[in-house]
Amino acid sequence: MIKFRKWIVLAITLVLFYYIFIVNIFVTLAVIASLYVAFKLYKVYAIKKLNRLSTSKVLFRESELGHFIALVAKVAKADGRVSELEAQLISMMFDDISKIFIEKEKTRSILKEIFNEEKERIDDTKELAHSLNKLLGRSRLKRRQFIEFLMQLAFVDDGLTSDEDKVLRTIVAELNIAPGEYEAMLHKFENMIKNQAQTMSLDEACKILGVNKSDDMNSIKKTYRNLVREYHPDIMISQEKDAAYIEEATAKMQEINQAYQIIKEAKK
Repeated sequence: MIKFRKWIVLAITLVLFYYIFIVNIFVTLAVIASLYVAFKLYKVYAIKKLNRLSTSKVLFRESELGHFIALVAKVAKADGRVSELEAQLISMMFDDISKIFIEKEKTRSILKEIFNEEKERIDDTKELAHSLNKLLGRSRLKRRQFIEFLMQLAFVDDGLTSDEDKVLRTIVAELNIAPGEYEAMLHKFENMIKNQAQTMSLDEACKILGVNKSDDMNSIKKTYRNLVREYHPDIMISQEKDAAYIEEATAKMQEINQAYQIIKEAKK
């Protein structure tokens, strides 16, 4: 009796599948096509909505991206100054963001203005992070991406300072990222730098940058900057990638930075 019922269920299931996927194949294809068109229309709408931000600094400042740039400024200036490497990464970040806008130069100018204004004060870091948390909704991935970008910025020049760590912990708390999760991310960055520092020789450093020991520092610096521009994590592209994208790009960036530091020390 049980077997007979199973055969009946199987027969009904096959009939339903036949009806849905064979008899109504055109209906199915029409639904798929409609979903595809709807997705494309949504992307066009999203791009138009994003481009409206560049019409006003106030509008951009209130957006998710505007809040993130403001927090970038807090981390960059946490130790009292924005280093050369930090400035370089921030400049590339501005390029990455502005290239998806129609008015690229105007957008870049707005980003720079927001950064310059926000780096002059750190007393509103908690409020900014709290506001960003609301804008991000339930997206755990974006929260991790933003924090990893900020951590990379903090580590890029001689490691993480206590002031940078303090600012990062304030942001992490407001983004509802557990202390243990932050510690794990921190540990990963620290190990990455420690391992590279212990194992990389001068020959390996030159190979990574694609330079010779005899090259002058101006030439090496130019090559280094080109590599940073090529391999740095792109904040806009990262939103279409999985979590591994930023980790891989960050690891490559740390390798390039470490190689450059080793060559620079050897040239002194």
